[in-house]
Amino acid sequence: MLRKIYDWCIDAAHKPYALWILGLVSFAESSFFPVPPDVMLIPMSLARPQRAWFYAGLCTVTSVAGGVVGYAIGALLYDSVGHWLIQLYGYADKVEAFRAGYAEWGAWIILLKGLTPIPYKLVTITSGFAGYDIWSFILFSIIARGGRFFIVAIVLNRYGVVIREQIEKRLGLWVTIGAVVLVLGFVIAFKLV
Repeated sequence: MLRKIYDWCIDAAHKPYALWILGLVSFAESSFFPVPPDVMLIPMSLARPQRAWFYAGLCTVTSVAGGVVGYAIGALLYDSVGHWLIQLYGYADKVEAFRAGYAEWGAWIILLKGLTPIPYKLVTITSGFAGYDIWSFILFSIIARGGRFFIVAIVLNRYGVVIREQIEKRLGLWVTIGAVVLVLGFVIAFKLV
């Protein structure tokens, strides 16, 4: 099954609809969806390493746009939708501590958490809830998300052929590592918040 999903992502890199799906996943991940865009960004960049920069740019733009939606959820809909999403991810009792940290550390929170596997939707919703300056939020989101996606693009553009061979040899291992990193991101977010 993993091989079929991987092969679909590799093949999809040559289809026009893949860009729409990549953009939608990146957008949704920043506001409510639990799966990061890397599940498509990496295979698509491996299939077409020369387009890795474009894919990273698309992920950056759509992730920041999704982040603005997450910000709006936190700012305008926290009492209903935002609170429900935070509870869904098990962080309801941690939001106030996270919010208080914004008074002093808002820029660093956005920059550091935007670069890590910690779920970015927590940052976007809480930024809105905390009333963090929207323009600073957008600027720091562009820096953090762009940094994250362009690091992937640099590595895959330069070493894509070697990385693809290694991933295809040990696909199960790499998917397991990716899943562990994703779960650790949630655990770390829970411990830090």
